[in-house]
Amino acid sequence: MKDYLDLDPPVTEEPKELRTEVMTLNVGPQHPSTHGVLRVVVTLSGEEVLDLVPHIGYLHTGFEKNMENRTYTQVITYTPRMDYLHSFAHDLAYALAVEKLVGAVVPPRAETIRIILNELSRLASHLVFLGTGLLDLGALTPFFYAFRERETILDLFEWVTGQRFHHNYIRIGGVKEDLPEEFVPELRKLLQVLPHRIDEYEALFAESPIFYERARGVGVIPPEVAINLGLTGGSLRASGVNYDVRKAYPYAGYETYQFNVPLGEHGDVFDRMLIRIREMRESVKIIQQALERLEPGPVRDPNPQITPPPRHLLETSMEAVIYHFKHYTEGFHPPKGEVYVPTESARGELGYYIVSDGGSMPYRVKVRAPSFVNLQSLPYACKGEQVPDMVAIIASLDPVMGDVDR
Repeated sequence: MKDYLDLDPPVTEEPKELRTEVMTLNVGPQHPSTHGVLRVVVTLSGEEVLDLVPHIGYLHTGFEKNMENRTYTQVITYTPRMDYLHSFAHDLAYALAVEKLVGAVVPPRAETIRIILNELSRLASHLVFLGTGLLDLGALTPFFYAFRERETILDLFEWVTGQRFHHNYIRIGGVKEDLPEEFVPELRKLLQVLPHRIDEYEALFAESPIFYERARGVGVIPPEVAINLGLTGGSLRASGVNYDVRKAYPYAGYETYQFNVPLGEHGDVFDRMLIRIREMRESVKIIQQALERLEPGPVRDPNPQITPPPRHLLETSMEAVIYHFKHYTEGFHPPKGEVYVPTESARGELGYYIVSDGGSMPYRVKVRAPSFVNLQSLPYACKGEQVPDMVAIIASLDPVMGDVDR
């Protein structure tokens, strides 16, 4: 028997170079984490995102072109269906553009009602953003907390407009009708508890070490990159850029309200989530100020060229019946010209560009929708991150696909 000392030494092989194959993966357009019918083509090396290309068009509705074949009043049916989470923003932006075109004068009470409903709608949108965004990261409890308050806000909308979605309430020159008697008392009850509830939302994620590790330093968008990509809204302010249309180009009386513009420092997922929480507190402040100045008065511009006669006249006046019929079939005729009015929706700068040829229908309608523009930042924010981080980044940009495919 050979002694173990006489055994040949083991043969050592040169280590082989580790080779991995790049994989292309389709996420969506029916994936819940894409927040709508968004298809994302991701190039992966293992779990690392090498490249990402968002594909849109799966929800194309042709709203802009349809608006050019409807009267200015009939267009209001389409506007809330684009951003169905902050639908009052689209209603208001469109109404402001047409009012600028025709020179309408909105009564103070109607202007205040618009502010209240617009900020309530912003709150409802941010609550969906918060609940579903954290749900994407595996946090189930905040979803139920956020939707608790959102349901209360939708109850208020139902009292005012008759609908929880697609409210169709704002009109050219004002609003459809006055607030019901129970609206203001119920709104005050909500405002009493909402600040405490917002503190609860923040404590549920901002103080969580798990969420901190998942979100801090993930999907960073520097301020110069955010500006060059056209990012707006909370996603831009999370990068530290102080731009809010309500402050930069005030509309609907926002210049008379006192509120702050929250800013982030890092431009990551954590800041983009936290900014929305802080914006909710500012919306509560605005609504409280609006309630204090809500005085009795008319809610429509009395100009008969843009406002149909009151319904009670239809029972006694044949002229009122005729004019009412002409208003809702033929519509009114703004002067020739073009306007653009920017506003601040829950997702960023929302603007309506309208061209009039003097007819009863818009010659051209173009919507500057924030979700469409904000998606440009997705490839930059996701490169070098992991697949689970990509889900968090998409949620933090808060896209609404109806706001993208118009």
